[in-house]
Amino acid sequence: MENKHLEAIPADVVKQVHDKLNEVKTLLLPYATPLTPTERRDLPKMGEKSLAFVEKSYDFAVENPPLVPSYLNMQTFGVDFSDAHGLWTVRNDASQVYEMLDDNVMLSGSESYQAALVFYNAVKAAAAHDVPGAKAIYEELKQRFPGHKRKPLYNGE
Repeated sequence: MENKHLEAIPADVVKQVHDKLNEVKTLLLPYATPLTPTERRDLPKMGEKSLAFVEKSYDFAVENPPLVPSYLNMQTFGVDFSDAHGLWTVRNDASQVYEMLDDNVMLSGSESYQAALVFYNAVKAAAAHDVPGAKAIYEELKQRFPGHKRKPLYNGE
């Protein structure tokens, strides 16, 4: 088993990252508009190509007021475009951070799970050979083993 995740991230670094992410959430919270899964699914999506289309449309609308229909509110168009454009790069940065975190969570989780399996199997073998103390550890770990069927806490009575 090759271990690629060799250096622990210091607890103070993890705390600093957590604090900064909370700061970001606090900064954005007053402007956040939560969406339901249905709203997310049904909204037209703006991608990289449509961002350029929206930007050009907004510029043309600002430069050519006689062509703007009376039912198009340019103020809200401007607010929406400004946020969409400004948050685009922030989202890209956050996506990179998320991917970095996700890779490290996956790698460190996988490697620690593999190490736990090695220990579990060693304890299981030791318990089968009546090594003192092994059976109690094995029984405890067996109850927590992923995929182990647990008895329901409530049986409906």
